Amino acid sequence: MQKRIGKLPFKGTPEQEKQLLQVIESHKGQQGALMPVLQEAQEIYGYLPLEVQQIISENMGVPMEEIYGVATFYSQFSLSPKGQYKISVCLGTACYVKGSGKIYEKLSQRLGIGADECTPDGKFSLEACRCIGACGLAPVLTVNDEVYGRLTEDDVDSILAKYQD
Repeated sequence: MQKRIGKLPFKGTPEQEKQLLQVIESHKGQQGALMPVLQEAQEIYGYLPLEVQQIISENMGVPMEEIYGVATFYSQFSLSPKGQYKISVCLGTACYVKGSGKIYEKLSQRLGIGADECTPDGKFSLEACRCIGACGLAPVLTVNDEVYGRLTEDDVDSILAKYQD
């Protein structure tokens, strides 16, 4: 199944779908089962694309509107895929005052993606976050678990270059 969502096609496998159906079956008839099913579905796929939401809806008898409402209400859920390198720019007060907004804009321009999107090659995704607790290093961004601090716009290209193969 290869439908387009945003810039990337959905690449679910039959094995993933089988796993998801097993998860749904294990929660059938349980009160409040939607949250754990969505959590496990995101573990299986890495995010909750429309196709996965439809499988959950059809097999749990839960309306798509309810699934979408839960998936968009809780910040733990993502509706778009994450890249191999997940870039998160802090836009908390200390970082923003010191220029993180401009760093975020430059990253968006260089990668050709916006908020919560992934590059077509699946290499990078970009998101904004609020305070990672490194205010003394403001402005800060992370690439996966690596923290970069005291940044300027000029640092963007050299940071990206570290992750080019």
